[in-house]
Amino acid sequence: MKTYNILFLCTNNAGRSIIAEALTTTQAKGKFTGYSAGSNPGSEVSPYAIEIAVEHGYDLSKIRSKSWDEFALPDAPHMDFIITVCDNAAGEQCPYWPGNPATAHWGFPDPSLVVGSEEKIRQAYKDVMVGLKKRIDILADLPEGSLDSLTIRSIHSQV
Repeated sequence: MKTYNILFLCTNNAGRSIIAEALTTTQAKGKFTGYSAGSNPGSEVSPYAIEIAVEHGYDLSKIRSKSWDEFALPDAPHMDFIITVCDNAAGEQCPYWPGNPATAHWGFPDPSLVVGSEEKIRQAYKDVMVGLKKRIDILADLPEGSLDSLTIRSIHSQV
């Protein structure tokens, strides 16, 4: 079975895309390896995103905010899919991705904008995690021959 690479993009690469990277790598039955990046990466990853990643068994040493420019370099891993998870990144001019990967947008509200108690903020991150997990599970259950742009775009409407 082939392992596909998925790059999740979000502006700051501090929350949603980090969670998606971790879930894809740990929960997709070995079918996918997740990566994440941002157009304007922050200096720190959200502690709530780190908490979720570690709870799912993701290697803490792999968690860092990084620029999408890293994945446009010649020695970067080849991406089979590029998925934006925030509305800002979906509207930005992305770099050229070698190999013409399939693309989709799976938008989620930014949990870092939630104001309130620690419990309320933590719940916002968990809500994003649940939504991402549903989409990743659907993607992982698809037969290999049906993995294309139209299919990964339609997953957003299936949940």
